[in-house]
Amino acid sequence: MFREILLAFVPVFVAVDALGVLPIFVSLTEGLDRKEKAKIVIQSMLTAIALAVFFVFLGRAVFNFLGITVADFMIAGGAILFSIAIIDIINSEKKRRIPSKELGSVPLGTPLIVGPAVLTTSLMIISEFGTMITLLSVVINVLLAGIIFSLSEVLIKILGDAGSKALSKVMSLLLAAIAVMMIRRGIVQLLVLG
Repeated sequence: MFREILLAFVPVFVAVDALGVLPIFVSLTEGLDRKEKAKIVIQSMLTAIALAVFFVFLGRAVFNFLGITVADFMIAGGAILFSIAIIDIINSEKKRRIPSKELGSVPLGTPLIVGPAVLTTSLMIISEFGTMITLLSVVINVLLAGIIFSLSEVLIKILGDAGSKALSKVMSLLLAAIAVMMIRRGIVQLLVLG
């Protein structure tokens, strides 16, 4: 059971990329006091969890309705994840200025914490590990992102701006590798089942 949770946790951890999002969180919340930052962190976690849970359950129903197989989604999802990873590797600046009332929901809750990469990865790992383990890994990752954001001042001092950007690039490279694996598995399933 622990091994399955760990295997489900890792791809979601890479997709969430909380340490890579950390500099964006810091730039977006610059000038806000600790109470406002805490409120934004809670709002972002609630938004991210609600979206992920809704998508995990709705995604399966949409698949059945449209006649999409897991193999189809693995290939399409892998292609999207690969594109996101390449964009993240090439484009290092994602800074935006948003009013603080909306900041926790958009862009932090979605698409930065739970965006296309997390949603795609979640739907992929459901077929391997089941709904409960997938939801558990997503919730743990969102909570971990919240903790990282809450400790943002300390972590930025430790990592430095260059360190957090370098870590984000490594995470993006891992996401690209996971995307290639998903495409490969999707093609194999199509060839075997098709």
